[in-house]
Amino acid sequence: MKYNFLLVPAFCLILTSCSQKNSDPVDFVNPNIGGISPLLETTVPLVNLPNSMMRINRLPGNYQAEKINGFPFILCGHRNGTAGLLMPAAGEISTDKKRWQSYYDHDYEVCTPYYYSVWLEDPDINLEFTVAEKSSFYQITWNKNKQKNLMMAVNTSGSFNVIDNNTVEGYEVYKNKVKVYFYIKTDKSFSSDSIWDAGNNAAEGIATLEGPRPSLSLTFNVPEKEKVGVKMGISFVDAEQARRNLETDIPGWNFESLEAKGREKWNNALGKIEVKGGTLDQKTVFYTALYRTYERMVNISEEGRYYSGFDDTIHNDNDTIFYVDDWMWDTYRAAHPLHAMLNPDMEGMKIQSFVRMYEQGGWMPSFPILFGDNPCMNGHHSAAIIADAYFKGIRNYDIEKAYEGLRKNAMEATMLPWRNGPMCSLDTFYLEKGYYPALNQDEKETVAMVHPFEKRQAVAITLGHSYDDWCLAQLAKALNKNDDYEYFLKRSHNFYNLFNSETGFFAPRTADGSWVKDFDPKLSGGLGNRDYYDENNGWTYLWDVQHDVAGLVELLGGREKFVSRLDRLFIEGLGMWKPDYLAKFPDATGQVGQFVMGNEPSLHIPYLYNYAGAPWKTQKRIRLLLDTWFTNSPFGIPGDEDGGGLSGFVVFSSIGFYPVTPGTPVFNIGSPVFTNVSVKLQNNKTFSIVAKKSSRQNKYIQKATLNGKEWNKPWFSWDDIKDGGELVLEMGSRPNYLWGSDPADVPPSKLDNQVLKKVSG
Repeated sequence: MKYNFLLVPAFCLILTSCSQKNSDPVDFVNPNIGGISPLLETTVPLVNLPNSMMRINRLPGNYQAEKINGFPFILCGHRNGTAGLLMPAAGEISTDKKRWQSYYDHDYEVCTPYYYSVWLEDPDINLEFTVAEKSSFYQITWNKNKQKNLMMAVNTSGSFNVIDNNTVEGYEVYKNKVKVYFYIKTDKSFSSDSIWDAGNNAAEGIATLEGPRPSLSLTFNVPEKEKVGVKMGISFVDAEQARRNLETDIPGWNFESLEAKGREKWNNALGKIEVKGGTLDQKTVFYTALYRTYERMVNISEEGRYYSGFDDTIHNDNDTIFYVDDWMWDTYRAAHPLHAMLNPDMEGMKIQSFVRMYEQGGWMPSFPILFGDNPCMNGHHSAAIIADAYFKGIRNYDIEKAYEGLRKNAMEATMLPWRNGPMCSLDTFYLEKGYYPALNQDEKETVAMVHPFEKRQAVAITLGHSYDDWCLAQLAKALNKNDDYEYFLKRSHNFYNLFNSETGFFAPRTADGSWVKDFDPKLSGGLGNRDYYDENNGWTYLWDVQHDVAGLVELLGGREKFVSRLDRLFIEGLGMWKPDYLAKFPDATGQVGQFVMGNEPSLHIPYLYNYAGAPWKTQKRIRLLLDTWFTNSPFGIPGDEDGGGLSGFVVFSSIGFYPVTPGTPVFNIGSPVFTNVSVKLQNNKTFSIVAKKSSRQNKYIQKATLNGKEWNKPWFSWDDIKDGGELVLEMGSRPNYLWGSDPADVPPSKLDNQVLKKVSG
């Protein structure tokens, strides 16, 4: 489908296309959702193919930007920088990149996952582009009779090499480590070219310039309003591979054909979940969220070769498709479980990439990106990702080598946030005492390895690693490593060591075993409570026991008190003036009381009512949170989206279920937004959810059947749906307080639960 990008506003495009009876899934995607952030990072209108290496967005990416500075050759990593810069200009050539910038108007912009166009106001230029797996295709139209220039720049050190009047090649060094090679072809000969060095000294007549921050201008002698085509291939392997990638991806100059192929690939990916019912905005939010979950990880294999930042080596491995760019702290919760369901073979290949990273770098990764593992946040959550896949029957990876790496991390790697490498004294203390030691509020740090900003995060680390160890224990049992199973199962109980029964919170303890003095679970711990928690306070981390919710129910005094504490979470006040609170907790966005919708540790919390006999409250909370915080607007995401982190929650919750405990093949039932949902599983089976009469008010489950049988449980297992099936929910406007309330019907959450035993065989 072609767009008149001078006449159709971006948001109007969404409304117009979605009003058609036979709209394809990709027509509902609005990449500008979340382009304005409450406090932190915005989303960007990314153009890419599902899980593909080539990713492009305008710079800057936030919706409020007045000007476009240019377009990167490639986004190298989610929020981790770009390589190269391209921008058409008109008139006199300038080496000042600020003069390349142009005002633009969203009403003359078209954003889709596979195609982008914009009118650049200052030079009066129309630009559009589409992408292939490792290549891009631009079409540029100069509307005025001025000198027609295409400006390019390398952001760091690199080179430009003008081969002939239609060809340019070069490279940029990304993060002082990775060479990003590019090969550029134009369909019209450029009449002149000029290259500048970092000091803006012209190097005319020199075909090649190599050094810091070179710039290049290409001038085209074509009539106004005649399109110029520009194609670019990218490689992380070598210059020749960049050329081969372009010739393979885009052999000709048919822009419309390439655009149509991109559209088809997106419809195939997004069409794995078909929805009916709901509002136009709900469909737009849903399919945009699903699109976001395909941003990462990305396949960087190039004809059997790939560059690995984990050993800084080019590998020739035709048996491995190598994926990078993942932030596990964010994605293990929902994004990975979603693709374990929709794309199990690809999920297994991602895990095999983790195994390769372990073999090449010595540790299982935590934030594996292009230049290697980027230690961020806390936890060894590759254990959760692998356990979740394994117990859903995904086995196309070396599980023994994966387990070896997971065990090494658990036994030898530091647990400190934002650090990689061997253990320090705090880690050995954890192994001996069963909790991470904290400092009193007036004590100075004594361990040099502790990150000066991120601090110890003592409670968050203890809770997170208790869960990771539980996942590792279940894998150990499935692999008949019984001694390991008993050992890691015992470690998974460590969260008990930090529960303060007097305050009813998980609280920090010092090395001598005493509770931290004058501790306030809401406000103590510095910026983001990083001394004790991480980005959130004790109200969020009270619920961070995904692997033993039944044990948490007991700690909080039973079902009624558990539900009461959950209720209080959503109404508890801030405790200080809101501007001061947000200055202290900039990640605590999308708040409802002390609940934080905009940060990942909160995602499973609304579903916890299911474990205490009050699933109707889960149904109420989920619908309120979706309607309030996830909307079809630039303000439509409440916090850092993190490349699929929050979006995975939106996808699952909109279709009616959620994986509270990745590593356990169990889904909690919520309240579907849509009346009919079809999930296409890889084995040509379909799992359907029918929510009869579902609407804004009819959000409460009255009764249910699963695969034709009466179903009174607010959960189901992977085994129930893996071969297809149907969940039918009768929805109504008032709660059915009895459905799912029997203690025998709550989701399995005790350690070593029966569902895991069944699946692991």
